[in-house]
Amino acid sequence: MPTEIEAKMRLEDPAGLALRLRNANAQPLGEVMEFNEFFDTAGDDLYRAGAGLRLRASRDLVSGRARCAITHKGRRLPGEIKVREETEVGVDDAAAARQLLDRLGFRRRLAFEKRRQSWRLEKCRIEIDQVPHLGYFVEIEGPDEQSVLDMRRRLGLENSPLISESYARLVADYIESHGLETREVRFDRPDAAGRSAGPAHNM
Repeated sequence: MPTEIEAKMRLEDPAGLALRLRNANAQPLGEVMEFNEFFDTAGDDLYRAGAGLRLRASRDLVSGRARCAITHKGRRLPGEIKVREETEVGVDDAAAARQLLDRLGFRRRLAFEKRRQSWRLEKCRIEIDQVPHLGYFVEIEGPDEQSVLDMRRRLGLENSPLISESYARLVADYIESHGLETREVRFDRPDAAGRSAGPAHNM
């Protein structure tokens, strides 16, 4: 069974981390804008089991290339960093995938955008993420826990507390704590004069 092994931390200086990666001769893998939709049963069985079902559509910000995938993540296993079973299937059409999930009895519970810059350094993949309202994060994913922790130290992040919650949980907590009447969160959209109208919330 494929397994996701990663460490996630808040990031105060994304430009500084990007510079350290370049100085370490990390391979840049590009930057994408994602739209993540999370689904569950009517009784929220996946959430209660600590699992997740996601439909992600991403667009490369340079080439414009689009990619879409359905991902199931299992319950987090005990340990210092996040280890979960993960199964992912690529799909051609997000709308058709959404319809399929609906026919299977899953309902969309949450949706949010995320901007992601990706790098490869040795055996690890490093993601610099930006999430509306929440700010910047870094994720380090590798083949085993020791590789991830070693890369965390190499990048000078060993003093940054590890975050166990998923982005979906962090976004949901923000929505609840701020009383937002929405389950969909996006980045600001400029108006006709080029001014930001503030964070975009869509029902």
